[in-house]
Amino acid sequence: MVGSQIDSQLTRMFKDTQRIAVLGLSPDPAKASNGVALYLRDFYEIVPVNPNYDEILGLPCYPSVASIPEPVDMVDVFQRSERVIDFIDDALASKAPFFWMQLGIRNRAARERLEAEGIQVVEDLCTKVEHARLRRQGTLA
Repeated sequence: MVGSQIDSQLTRMFKDTQRIAVLGLSPDPAKASNGVALYLRDFYEIVPVNPNYDEILGLPCYPSVASIPEPVDMVDVFQRSERVIDFIDDALASKAPFFWMQLGIRNRAARERLEAEGIQVVEDLCTKVEHARLRRQGTLA
């Protein structure tokens, strides 16, 4: 895809999203997931997903995406590329229309399986960086 097509897809994803499950969110402020979630919560409802914690950023934390009681629009993944496939069934059970693998994260098998189920997938991009860039361009309010 060329730049304008990607920007159009990302803009639509962000506009169609209200609730984001941040899979692998860390309570450590030095971790990228923490900074990204702090940024995103100014625009979206953030739902922490990490089986090791009961609460992160003052929000209830869930052990899996499928255990979140409300529907989510996007699963934002902070996991090593080789581990992403382990979370696909969970993401599919959530029925989230968007699955976003953060900067440096790619998994072809996961992408193909999700896309076969009609899920839109982003790989190797940061939600915070892309959202802020599109806001600066005036594409997002």
